[in-house]
Amino acid sequence: MKPEQRKIDWQNDGVADIIKKIRSADGQPGVLDDIGGESVYLHGAHEEGTLIGIPGDIIAKRHGAICRAAVDGAVWISHLRPKGRVADGFIKLPATDVLGDLVDEVSEIPVPLHYSTPTKTFRDIWYEERNDVGYVNFRFYNGAMGTGHCQRLTEAVMYARSRPTRVIVLSGGRDFFSNGIHLNLIEAAADPAEESWRNINAMDDLVLAVLTATDHCTIAALYGSAGAGGVMLALAADRVFAREGIVLNPHYKGMGGLYGSEYWTYSLPKRVGDVLALQLTEQCQPVSVEHAKAIGLIDDIIIQDGGCPSNFSSFQGQIVRIAEKQAHAHNFATLLEQKRQAWQTDEKTKPLDQYRLEELEEMNQNFWGEDPAYHLARSAFVRKLPRPGNLQCTANLKQA
Repeated sequence: MKPEQRKIDWQNDGVADIIKKIRSADGQPGVLDDIGGESVYLHGAHEEGTLIGIPGDIIAKRHGAICRAAVDGAVWISHLRPKGRVADGFIKLPATDVLGDLVDEVSEIPVPLHYSTPTKTFRDIWYEERNDVGYVNFRFYNGAMGTGHCQRLTEAVMYARSRPTRVIVLSGGRDFFSNGIHLNLIEAAADPAEESWRNINAMDDLVLAVLTATDHCTIAALYGSAGAGGVMLALAADRVFAREGIVLNPHYKGMGGLYGSEYWTYSLPKRVGDVLALQLTEQCQPVSVEHAKAIGLIDDIIIQDGGCPSNFSSFQGQIVRIAEKQAHAHNFATLLEQKRQAWQTDEKTKPLDQYRLEELEEMNQNFWGEDPAYHLARSAFVRKLPRPGNLQCTANLKQA
């Protein structure tokens, strides 16, 4: 498609056409548009079912996204990219970060975390509950989780823990479950090292909220692929189920030798053993779900009846059946007590605080040490430039 074919006419185009046009160019190059005299590319379109306004006007904002009125409703746009070369730093960011003071006077419209009746709007985190199971749903663009995303998701997990349910399900997005810290937001920060530190600590707080949920059984449901801290977030759950066909990247080193945190030195060896944990994190190779199951990284693979990869609704249905079966198991109380005892034993052997302290000591060197490899690799990744040759993983060096 030519750019002219997907150009948006806000005075005449309906919501359905606007969303089709934006999605036709998402994630690259985006749909070029003008907002307040600024040339920007639009990304991440969501239909709004209630708000209305003058076509073209920005009528609301929420968690970094903007809502723009159309002739028959409104459209949420989660991300923008200023016009210019990505290599020069014109990178994709939450819409309000790009627009800055242009949206200072626009109202922030909240949306309830816990709801029972689905409505068309933009929400990146929401909670549902039925049959003794709480579902913490999160959908972050490209699976990237900035400091604010992590903090709000931690609040959602803690809310789920406070509910009178038995099982909590962490349900990620269709494209990605999670890819860990938000490198674009870090790159755009005034102090990337400081924002890296804030982001990784917020991720650690989130993972800790899942690891210490001894009052519930927890399930991670991966319909989309996961990488780095996103894999470790999933491993914090008691059981991990992944869709057939997705890919896991349980490593960090490719980002300039980044050590990683999210309690991976506790969770990963606990599932696969010390030797495999070292291989997975040092060699930086993608892992299929079949291999992940074989080595114990995940518990099982979700496939549709007949052996075909499942669609999203089918996947969700199977996760619901698994979660409800566990919640209503006759030995549920015994399983929960065994979980508590195992956690207490682990804490006596080596507290989670110690794992975190040791990991963050390594991360401190990545962020503020003499070797700038992480910062160089992050900048190259975000700006879509070739990765510096001396920043490869161990496996890639061996292959070379």
